[in-house]
Amino acid sequence: MVSIESFAFAILAVLAPTLVVYTVWRAIVSARTPQGAAAWVVFILAAPWFALPSYLVFGRHKLRRYERARRVSRELALDLDKRTDTHRPSEDRRALYAPFERLAGMSVVGGNEAALLIDGQDTFAAIFEAIDAAKSYICVQFYTIVDDGLGGELADKLIAASERGVAVRVMYDGVGSYSLSSAYAERLRGAGVTILDPRKARGPTKRFEVNFRNHRKTVVVDGSVGFVGGHNVSDLYLGQDAPGGRWRDTHVALSGPVVAQLQNSFFEDWHWATQERLDEALDWAPPLRDADLPALILPAGPSDEMDTAALFFFTAISRAQSRVWIASPYFVPDEAILAALKAAALRGCDVRLLLPNHADHYLTWLAAHAYYDEVRAAGVTIHLYDPGFTHQKVVVMDDDMSAIGTANLDNRSFRLNFETMALVFDPAFTAEVVRMLEEDFDESTKLERPLSEQPLFVRMGAPFARLLAPVL
Repeated sequence: MVSIESFAFAILAVLAPTLVVYTVWRAIVSARTPQGAAAWVVFILAAPWFALPSYLVFGRHKLRRYERARRVSRELALDLDKRTDTHRPSEDRRALYAPFERLAGMSVVGGNEAALLIDGQDTFAAIFEAIDAAKSYICVQFYTIVDDGLGGELADKLIAASERGVAVRVMYDGVGSYSLSSAYAERLRGAGVTILDPRKARGPTKRFEVNFRNHRKTVVVDGSVGFVGGHNVSDLYLGQDAPGGRWRDTHVALSGPVVAQLQNSFFEDWHWATQERLDEALDWAPPLRDADLPALILPAGPSDEMDTAALFFFTAISRAQSRVWIASPYFVPDEAILAALKAAALRGCDVRLLLPNHADHYLTWLAAHAYYDEVRAAGVTIHLYDPGFTHQKVVVMDDDMSAIGTANLDNRSFRLNFETMALVFDPAFTAEVVRMLEEDFDESTKLERPLSEQPLFVRMGAPFARLLAPVL
């Protein structure tokens, strides 16, 4: 008589090789690069018991189940394009706008204003002022919300708004806000705020999709003013207990027709999580502003047909003629971005990277050192920020375009995270961003020492950390 243990072992003996073969096939046909496919195949064959569960979490770079929400959002985006057709900037800059418009799936619109918000005090003062003035609704989305001083102040503002009849909707990422207490959410719900629990709502941070993160930081008030940038909701973002000292970050406040595009990104994520459409609940016709800045919201994520965030950086770098400056907390590029940076420097562009000198995540900090020598050899200058930790995500291309948002210069933002970048095509605003970055460069140290002269733990750790680049 065959024992249960023997029967189970026989079944496992058949299923395990089948699962290994299927996973190897999936790695070959779905990996972004031949190198990635080869790495997964070797890993799966060499250590299947460890590699198979790892592949379930880290092996995919596309979130296919997002299509329905994306389709509804794209229909709304097309409708927005029709409504804002009269707000289009002059055609003489069409060549500049065109590739970014195709990536965004929306058109550059004029009639906007943009205010640069430097560091947490300015950012949250502006956000709280807008919340206090809200008359109809508030949409709030952050990667991280912490129940501390700043998180408590945000809750107080939202509760006060809800009590005066404003519809308040809040969503956050299940990984980034993993430690957020249920008491925080219940306090908001008790005051009439609609706050989504990512563990219960449909979303990317569930089961084997935990590797996909919603990294967006968006606030929209009454459809007329919007905010996006690098700040999360935590005392850390006010500079308290920051690594090495000061926390350096940047947000942008937007008003005008471009706010409808930012709101559409929130609409898409809300619909994905709840199946609730907000078409009628939100205002999609922000008034024109006197500054008349051309602007565009570029959302990106793992549900896109193309790697939108990666292509945004590649396009900005490859189209730059005189300057491309990028501020990012992390530098873990793919081969295409590496090539674009080197090519830009070789053709004479002023290519600068503003990166942290202090680490908040040691693996990404170490991995960045593995790329420094390669880009420096081509003429890219690397400035390491000394006063604290720089977390801002800013791009300047020539004198024509500046972008501020949530996307880092790393593979995770390129392909695994949902991100948002606000692009402003205006020389005066770009000059303001340039002045801000010049002050940061003045407080930074230009990297001169090659990897071979770095401390031993950096020399040893950097090459190994680079192996993890696809998921950092």
